[in-house]
Amino acid sequence: MAAKFSLGKFFGMSDDDDDYEEADTTEATSAPAPAHRQSAAPVQTSTNTNRAKVVSMNSAPTKSSKIIIFEPRIYSDAEEVGKNLVDNKAVIVNFDRIGAEQAKRIVDFLNGTVFAINGEIQRVGEQIFLCTPPNFEIDGGDISDLMHSQI
Repeated sequence: MAAKFSLGKFFGMSDDDDDYEEADTTEATSAPAPAHRQSAAPVQTSTNTNRAKVVSMNSAPTKSSKIIIFEPRIYSDAEEVGKNLVDNKAVIVNFDRIGAEQAKRIVDFLNGTVFAINGEIQRVGEQIFLCTPPNFEIDGGDISDLMHSQI
């Protein structure tokens, strides 16, 4: 016990506090007088500031990916295919309704567009091409085997 008292004195604690009992003081409480109410101007709270404090990583809006099927009839239709690719939409181009020379020119244009946006172009049928922007991934076996198989 001597160690307790010497440590207490070292830290500035006195032994006199052990014997002290607090007096029980209860005052008669009266009901508070009603305060005069004044109408205050409405407080505008912004819910945007409260929401801005916590950001959930999973609630970020996601763009839905689209695949456009397109059948060009003239060379100038290639511009619309290019705009869709720039807008991150994949395009399946079917050349059944256009001549071979026009189709070749459109494929050349699409090759340049796909190269410029780091996309990909792949032949998926006799006259069908799949053009994809960089956010798409083409996965599958060898398409040429699929084209020549007898189904």
